[in-house]
Amino acid sequence: MQCQQLLVRWLSWSMILAGLVHFILLLKSHAPYGRYARTSPGCRTVPARVAWFLQELPALLLPVLLLLTTSDSHRTGRCLLLTTFCLHYFQRSCIYSLLTRGRPFPLNIMVSAIVFCSINGFLQAHYLLHCTEHSHVQLSDGRTLIGLLIFFTGMAINIHSDHILRNLRKPGEISYKIPRGGLFEYVSGANFFGEILEWSGYAIATWSLPTFSFAFFTMCFIGPRAYHHHRFYKDTFKDFPRSQKCLIPFIF
Repeated sequence: MQCQQLLVRWLSWSMILAGLVHFILLLKSHAPYGRYARTSPGCRTVPARVAWFLQELPALLLPVLLLLTTSDSHRTGRCLLLTTFCLHYFQRSCIYSLLTRGRPFPLNIMVSAIVFCSINGFLQAHYLLHCTEHSHVQLSDGRTLIGLLIFFTGMAINIHSDHILRNLRKPGEISYKIPRGGLFEYVSGANFFGEILEWSGYAIATWSLPTFSFAFFTMCFIGPRAYHHHRFYKDTFKDFPRSQKCLIPFIF
């Protein structure tokens, strides 16, 4: 497949623009899922485990499909970089979805996420496999090494923070609690911070417009959510954030 440079640039800049729009809108209102889900008569919802599996899966399947149908034999570096992208979405779609205890998702939010993950999965895979010159990844390349180190550090923070959040409440409990332990002692949105760290590292390792646009969109989308979570804890719990060491909503 030939590189579709015009399509890659158009999708990348569209993602950056969408990120800016989301950032402005989400500073004033919440994305209506999870604790901020708005239930109304006729609003269809999907169980959280099903929703997370279906909406994250395209970002795993499309890159794998493109990888299997690419005949270029000189693509070691590109495959390694794309594998880090797939690793995140394998964890989210096949592991996180089975473990989550979240609230049901509004159907329209799930469909929107499926569309986004499909577009982004194609964009990242097509660029790395058909447009970039990463024929081999040299770990001696400081930028690549630093980027991958940041990616895996962020992934570890994200997975550990999700583990803490899942175990906040005992079976049958429905009240919210202040997350404690790990990076939550310093950042109230530790899980969000970890994910943004992941994609920032990925963008550094690949050093491209498509990966930067995805990292930028991620920051714009879940950064405000981290801020609203911080405000939620502050408004709900009188001892917040004094009960933690040095709590802040998010680190940019």
